[in-house]
Amino acid sequence: MSNQLFDAIDYLAKDKGIDKGILLEALEAALISAYKKNFKSATNVRVELNEATGKMGVFSRKVVVEEVEDIQEEISLEEAKKVDPNYELEDVVEVEVTPKDFGRIAAQAAKQVVTQRVREAERGVIFSEYADREEDVMTGIIQRKDPRFVYVNLGKIEAKLAEAEQMPTEEYYVHDRLKVFVTKVENTSKGPQIYISRSHPGLLKRLFEMEVPEIYEGIVEIKSVAREAGDRSKISVHAPDPEIDPVGSCVGQKGQRVQAIVNELKGEKIDVVEWSEDPVVYVSNALSPSKVVDVLVNEEEKATTVIVPDYQLSLAIGKRGQNARLAAKLTGWKIDIKSESEANEEGLLKEQEEVLPDTEEDLFE
Repeated sequence: MSNQLFDAIDYLAKDKGIDKGILLEALEAALISAYKKNFKSATNVRVELNEATGKMGVFSRKVVVEEVEDIQEEISLEEAKKVDPNYELEDVVEVEVTPKDFGRIAAQAAKQVVTQRVREAERGVIFSEYADREEDVMTGIIQRKDPRFVYVNLGKIEAKLAEAEQMPTEEYYVHDRLKVFVTKVENTSKGPQIYISRSHPGLLKRLFEMEVPEIYEGIVEIKSVAREAGDRSKISVHAPDPEIDPVGSCVGQKGQRVQAIVNELKGEKIDVVEWSEDPVVYVSNALSPSKVVDVLVNEEEKATTVIVPDYQLSLAIGKRGQNARLAAKLTGWKIDIKSESEANEEGLLKEQEEVLPDTEEDLFE
């Protein structure tokens, strides 16, 4: 084996960031395997690689015994002393058995093992680069589609957008640019696999962080997100500083900030509501754009009965119950909505005017 192979290994080690020792160890193992396979030998052998001379040798290793039972593993003391008179019982005798044409086999083995190690190293680099992007938003280009997945190129790797993670209102076309939420990055036997989503609530949260400086800077906090992808979402926000308007910050001047997110999500309606530790206020806010007359709270069951004006009942419940469903998901409270008339009949309505002030919210119809 010439110096060229060692030079190539040295170059690859530096270029791909692989430990040279690992490459040489893998090469030795591959050469031993190749020797045993090509020369049908079960003998215990050792391969010696000499970088200085660019040469290599194969040596059989046999234990010195009085009586040989396995000629592949053992050698008699008499035969050992023919090699070197100093050998004693239990010593290991090494005899060079390098075949004449072993250079060709060595080159093939070297190519295979180096290619494999380089591939593994590249996979490791890619995995470590993308592992930190879990629960983050990335922009990719759609490469291809099949009935199960949309494949999105994220730069050094192709990610899978499963059918369950797609927005039902979206069409996906090859070469389109797409913002996606990275749900999982895992290292498999086939290399790194990245799973992405367009329907995950985390996508909406990250888009607000990207679009609203106050959220990115920590001035405004996102408390919770409830989403029915492609149709409607609710997001609750809070500002520890009472001088800051969290909803106004997210909506932006003339609704520009939230509109940018709506556009990215292809028209998905978004309600931005203010979080409150008081469930009466929080549930009332979450049911926007409906007005609320009163909220009755059952702390033990974490349930609320919400009373709304008769003409607001259908708005509070929403189409197919969506508004109430999203509000319950957003707040974590069960919500039972009743009209004023129904509440009066059941004796639930207090004799008072509306106790809950209108809250600023944003709804795109």
